[in-house]
Amino acid sequence: MLSRIEQAVAQYPKAAMFDLYEQGYTSLFEQLISCIISIRTLDETSIPVSLRLFAKARTPEELLKLTPQELETLLHGSSYPGQKAYTMLGIAKVAVEQYNGELPADFKVLTDLKGVGPKCANLALGIAAQVPAISVDIHVHRVVNRWGYIKASQPEKTLLQLELKVPKEKWIDVNRLLMPFGKHICTGNLPHCSTCPVLGYCQQVGVTKHR
Repeated sequence: MLSRIEQAVAQYPKAAMFDLYEQGYTSLFEQLISCIISIRTLDETSIPVSLRLFAKARTPEELLKLTPQELETLLHGSSYPGQKAYTMLGIAKVAVEQYNGELPADFKVLTDLKGVGPKCANLALGIAAQVPAISVDIHVHRVVNRWGYIKASQPEKTLLQLELKVPKEKWIDVNRLLMPFGKHICTGNLPHCSTCPVLGYCQQVGVTKHR
């Protein structure tokens, strides 16, 4: 299924953080900060906002030189820029004071940071550190539950079930492929079932109308 999906999504833009990684923003800190920016924000906005921020600050030390107001201005366009500014400054402060500016590739350390949830921790770990990790956003959650592969009411529960069913070597691919698949093909409203490459494996749970 993932092989078929990979071919189908090749024509679409990559998920934001994978795109930024290919542009050279490869550190765990950069990936984590990009994920914070992406929360409740479209990729089309997340990428330019991330690039604008990284033009000023790419390390915890550089970010701490910015005032909360300066950082909020740089984050303009993303949702809740003021809240995200304080979250980022808190992350940078911990990175400098406790880890000499280098966040460890450790799920518990990352999720203990205020404002960092399992989705961002796993996504940053998977992309920047190549640590086997599954990140479940709204697209991944919808797709695997629509397939009938998972039955879960919340993304956090979907994550736990996917970890039990998906081979570890495919964990990073889950978000890399299912995010653009869910955004462009297996959409929330009127999914493109007639041209879906994996329709034969899908139970179409909850689908009443499609294209």
